[in-house]
Amino acid sequence: MSQYRVLNTAGVVDWLVGSPELRARLGGAPEAWRVRDVADGNLNSVFLVDGPAGGVCVKQSLPWVRVAGESWPLDVERVRFEAAYFARVAPFVGPLAPEIYRFDPELRVIAMEKLEPHIILRKELIAGRRYPRVAADIAEYIAQATLKTSDLSAPFETRAADLSLFSQNLALQRITVDLVFTDPWAVSERNKILPSLQPWAVALRNDLEVKSAVARLRLAYLTKAQSLLHGDLHSGSIMAIPEQTKVIDGEFAWVGPSGFDVGHFLAHLVIAWFAKPFHGGAANEVAAYRADLETDIVEFWRLFRRRFLELAASAANAGDGLPAGHFGDPAAAARRAALLEAYVDDVLADAVGFLALEVTRRILGYAQVADFLAIADERAQALAKARALAFARSLLVEPQAYRSPANLVGALETFDRAGLDPGDPAALRA
Repeated sequence: MSQYRVLNTAGVVDWLVGSPELRARLGGAPEAWRVRDVADGNLNSVFLVDGPAGGVCVKQSLPWVRVAGESWPLDVERVRFEAAYFARVAPFVGPLAPEIYRFDPELRVIAMEKLEPHIILRKELIAGRRYPRVAADIAEYIAQATLKTSDLSAPFETRAADLSLFSQNLALQRITVDLVFTDPWAVSERNKILPSLQPWAVALRNDLEVKSAVARLRLAYLTKAQSLLHGDLHSGSIMAIPEQTKVIDGEFAWVGPSGFDVGHFLAHLVIAWFAKPFHGGAANEVAAYRADLETDIVEFWRLFRRRFLELAASAANAGDGLPAGHFGDPAAAARRAALLEAYVDDVLADAVGFLALEVTRRILGYAQVADFLAIADERAQALAKARALAFARSLLVEPQAYRSPANLVGALETFDRAGLDPGDPAALRA
């Protein structure tokens, strides 16, 4: 830590000057470079740098949570895990992740591919713009990353190395355990709850079925070490243009249940669905956009399941979990295929639970999202959030009702009847 210092725009230029590769990528003299501070996330400093020949993105871990300031100190090692995560998954996900140019372990800085004109997906969801290939691209990304780092594809020696490295990412995992699995289900000074949603907060934290479901999911997150996770794969961690999708911000990387990343992505499509009517627009436009989101949910689920099974089948003897050599004759091979289907369906069942946790924590917890916060009228915002909470509660207490994407999207409109009273029958699944 002795060499560490927080970089400003001038410090970023000085750091770039010290790398011949990055100087060549930017081109020209440093005086000609344009540096912009574009940080809008919760944790880190981010700069975009343009030169005559090209551009780079520079990201630095701060010794505190950026949006909270020095009152919330945070280990700066997180950028090391981000660099390691993208290095690990790059052979599988290819252009769906940014290229990493350099990692500086002293200053905890990454230089990576500058993504422009790519736009953060969340902003586009709020604006009502659709990117038809995002669902398929993220399905491919998660299928590749989770399958190829699991016991179905990787030898146990590689898996042990992943566990050894990413189990050290303790500071960010404490954030996940606290902000996703603990605070929203308890009284916490970090929670940010609209006054009119207090009845929902009380009802959820006093519901034994909900608490039991949350406890099971927390245990799964902590003990079900299936694959290497991105760990924070929401619509703010995805950048897109119509012809390309990129996943960014891998600092929450962790070895855990494969359904975690699946559920995170689904959760933010669901959040967009419930928020959409309160962002303005004609009723037919809202209905059409919601229908597009439903299509994306179904397509993502089905493509993820299909690609996961295809990759698992082609992995054959690569992993030590279900090696094809253990299932030699045709009848045994069919049994292996059935076991793989059961495996991926268990992943998707977990995903439904993690979806519910992510929706809830973005409404009652600390790190809230612009989808809802952009709704200026507080009562309207509370109503949108209450409907999403009603849906999330149903996912937790009735998981057997959501074993297919059709069931998932088919239930969404049911919860458009929900309101601020969690005891109202309208807040329950029909």
